[in-house]
Amino acid sequence: MEWLQVLSLFLANAGLIIWFRTESRNDWRHMDQKVDAIKDLIVSVQLEIKDFHNRLCAIEEKRNK
Repeated sequence: MEWLQVLSLFLANAGLIIWFRTESRNDWRHMDQKVDAIKDLIVSVQLEIKDFHNRLCAIEEKRNK
């Protein structure tokens, strides 16, 4: 009976470790997706800023002629 208890405790602890590792991996994947979305947003904002700057330069060039 003692060995059965020791074995069941070992299996329970191993199961918890595996479950914690799986949850941690899922959390990291989720955070990676969020970081990628933020990076994409930053790139799109930078492109919009460049476009706006080019439009302002064109307007100023037309005005100065």
